[in-house]
Amino acid sequence: MAGSISFSLRSLDAEMLKPGDSAPPFDLPCAAGGRAGRLHLSQIDSEMVVLVFYPHDFSFICPTEVVGFHKAREEFAAEKTSIVAVSVDDAETHLRSARELGGIGYPLLADTDGALARAYGVFDEGAGLAMRATFILDAKRMCPADWQPAGIAAPPLTTGSSSG
Repeated sequence: MAGSISFSLRSLDAEMLKPGDSAPPFDLPCAAGGRAGRLHLSQIDSEMVVLVFYPHDFSFICPTEVVGFHKAREEFAAEKTSIVAVSVDDAETHLRSARELGGIGYPLLADTDGALARAYGVFDEGAGLAMRATFILDAKRMCPADWQPAGIAAPPLTTGSSSG
């Protein structure tokens, strides 16, 4: 059916990162500030990091998610939290996408071989894409076991992923 969104069951080799786990480090190409560069997890000096995995640029849903985080970046910064997004697109594709979206005020990592998504347990081998997943990393770069916004915690959604 034209315009439909396909869903796939997780086909993962690695288990998804859980609260209390140490975050796998990264050193990847990225698009940031309108230029291509590299970003290491160790370079991020904020207290918290929101690491957002999404399937790819120029898709039906992903731009909405990327722009949503862009619009909320000042609120995150006020809480000493950095935003970093990750997909399998290369840095040049991220640059084109960010320009088309009017600019994105946080780094877009290029996980072209899916290694980082695999390390976090969110790579869909069948689709060759990262699933939608968001990780919150504390100052020790761990998923905090007791993190609860305003006293409310939601369980992770791990039942499937849209690929668009």
